[in-house]
Amino acid sequence: MRAILELVRAPAALSVPGDMLAGAAAARRPAAPGLAVASLCLYLSGMALNDWADREIDAVERPERPIPSGRVSPGRAFGLAAGLTAAGLLAAALADGRRGLVRAGLLAGTVWAYDLGLKRTAAGPASMAACRTLDVLLGTGEQVRAGGLMALAIGAHTYGISLLGRAEVRGAGRGTINGALAASAVAVALTGLSCRRGNHEPAGHGQAAASALLAGYVALTGVVQAGLRASPDPDQVRRAVRLAILGLVPLQAAGVAGQGRLAQAGALLAAMPLGHWLSARMATS
Repeated sequence: MRAILELVRAPAALSVPGDMLAGAAAARRPAAPGLAVASLCLYLSGMALNDWADREIDAVERPERPIPSGRVSPGRAFGLAAGLTAAGLLAAALADGRRGLVRAGLLAGTVWAYDLGLKRTAAGPASMAACRTLDVLLGTGEQVRAGGLMALAIGAHTYGISLLGRAEVRGAGRGTINGALAASAVAVALTGLSCRRGNHEPAGHGQAAASALLAGYVALTGVVQAGLRASPDPDQVRRAVRLAILGLVPLQAAGVAGQGRLAQAGALLAAMPLGHWLSARMATS
């Protein structure tokens, strides 16, 4: 069981339900648990497919991973990816009908395209960002434009994660570090704009909570990324990636709180201790 949890990056999976909540909050529509299940299934499928596609490279660079170490067979990993994709599409269709199925299908197609071809090209970071952007839009229903800023914010953050993820083996150069920092800054700006656009009470508790959460996001991700300028070695890059993945949670929570949904924001934050506990015991990227 542990090998499967490592294969699908269980610690990082805790950052997924917040995409739907952030999209639904920005669009001012009720959260749909079925869509959260759909996005979670598609995320887990992407992680399993990633390791299946990278099994030969991982045998050299990361032999401890489940497939090259022999703890999970390639066939089982691919079958899990396919099964989770089908489950995600079904869950989206049940939760939001044809619209949910179409959007989940687009998301699934982007995930598979990334894992099977785009990841190691110049389009890799952008395609990964597109996956998370589409995941947020899955929760917006018919109000796609209303959720656009928040979707782009999470996409920008993911772009930065992908840039750093490419440097986990050999270390990060100055351009990579600056790119990740710029992506985080864009994520903060877009989240702030999304909160102000949807909330007509700028002095309310939601806006105050959103500001505090954005400050926490910067402290969790931006400070560590800036520190890479002094220590850009692979160990520090992997730490920055791990914290950036967990940093999605306060970013999502800020978007949710900014729309006045403080209970939902609190529920997202409640998952962070578990995420930190799991990430100390197995890989998040």
